[in-house]
Amino acid sequence: MRTVADDLAAHAVRHPERIALDTPAGEITYGRLAARADELAPLLRAHGAGPETVCAVAVEHGADAVAAMAAVMRCGAAFLTLDVAQPRDRLAAFVHGAGARLLLTTSAHARALDLDVPTILLDRPAAGPATGPDGPATPPPPVDPQALAYVSHTSGSTGEPSPVLVEHHALDAYLRDTARAFRLGPDTVALQTAPLGYDASIRDTFAPLLAGARLVIVERARLLRPADFARTVREHRVTALLSVTPSFLAHLAGQSDPADPLADVTLVASSGESLRPFLTAGGRRTVPGTLVNQYGPTECTMTTTRHVVPAEPDTATDVVGTPRAGTVVRVLDAGLAPVPDGGVGEVYIGGAGVARGYGGCPARTAECFLPDPFGPPGARLYRTGDLGRWGPQGLTYAGRTDRQVKIRGHRVDPAEIEGALLSHPRVGGAAVTAHTDDRGRVHLAAHVTGDLTGTTDAELRTHLARSLPPHLMPRRFQRHDALPTTRGGKADRRRLVVGSAP
Repeated sequence: MRTVADDLAAHAVRHPERIALDTPAGEITYGRLAARADELAPLLRAHGAGPETVCAVAVEHGADAVAAMAAVMRCGAAFLTLDVAQPRDRLAAFVHGAGARLLLTTSAHARALDLDVPTILLDRPAAGPATGPDGPATPPPPVDPQALAYVSHTSGSTGEPSPVLVEHHALDAYLRDTARAFRLGPDTVALQTAPLGYDASIRDTFAPLLAGARLVIVERARLLRPADFARTVREHRVTALLSVTPSFLAHLAGQSDPADPLADVTLVASSGESLRPFLTAGGRRTVPGTLVNQYGPTECTMTTTRHVVPAEPDTATDVVGTPRAGTVVRVLDAGLAPVPDGGVGEVYIGGAGVARGYGGCPARTAECFLPDPFGPPGARLYRTGDLGRWGPQGLTYAGRTDRQVKIRGHRVDPAEIEGALLSHPRVGGAAVTAHTDDRGRVHLAAHVTGDLTGTTDAELRTHLARSLPPHLMPRRFQRHDALPTTRGGKADRRRLVVGSAP
């Protein structure tokens, strides 16, 4: 099959001087990027890289990271990208869990990681672009669509992170569909926002490059501070953001300076969390261009549904939209029977994006990846743990089966309270957590950020009481300078403990 790496090579032939990457080290043309991938691919094959070989990539994001991933794809192998800023033991666990047989890194990172894996040092001269131990390298065979393409670990929000195995056909179909759906092209300037080690970074990197666009890569610190982020977008004339979280959008919207940080961005695609709290707080005004709500788990190749958010969104529901081409979404009850439109059930996903399963976890794979009782022979469904309902605009997200709690007999989704809190003019961020007191009673705590010096808990309760019933009222309000987030930018509720700051 043809891979995205083949398309990069084709861009290099047609437009070798077109800028592919804008990095802290300088601009990289499509010609240079393709040449670097062509230099690495024979070296990988000489080290045994081929179908089902997992190659870990441990470098800062830049030209070598992109070229290494492209070279791995050219070999028909699979890549595992690592966020080198994370702890060594965690990265070692990822490498071991994914069964990586090669490590592509630099001399400095190799010493710091100290992994017992055959290593290719990207900062050392290669043996030669077309030679191997037995003479000139032969062109690689066509890539098997069913072979492994990449490994990405789950976030670990419901337990230890597990390696998710995604095949080439799923990755290729997703990236091509994304480029088409977002109308990416040579005039697109996309900003890399997701760090390596998260599957969203694959979308950030390869969907623009597939379309012949320019990809901007900057130091991660510039993405975390709103003023620096806005300056980066303006200086590089960014037109597309493919992977921003609602938490970051809310943080950006809560800043008085800079004004209109996304004024010239024509596309903002959000994912990773419920977008509803951001919209409830009036955040749609922060995004003058097209805003797309993306929904989909790691286990289904990043995105399953999309919804273009109108300028005046209905904030009563969290619409995530319609399935992308080749995917299937089913809303089922506990007996795996379809739930009528308008009724809430658990979301199951099938079709082109469903992963092979979890590496080294056959029991968990069997639990989460089920035969599709409504599909053709061999079809499978992934059980998401999300709740949803079908409506006129497609699928509506209705919370998590593992996040909803019972308060005095009422089923409560904390996201509803977070949205109401964010509609307060002085609340910049909000997260609601559930706790159990010494008498076994479940209660809610609200964690808020913003300029709340003169705002009392009583005033916050009065504000919530305008739209929420009594059983949704938090027992406590805790103020924070900033809400903790994961490296992927999602709110990290596990670190929100009542009585302590993050």
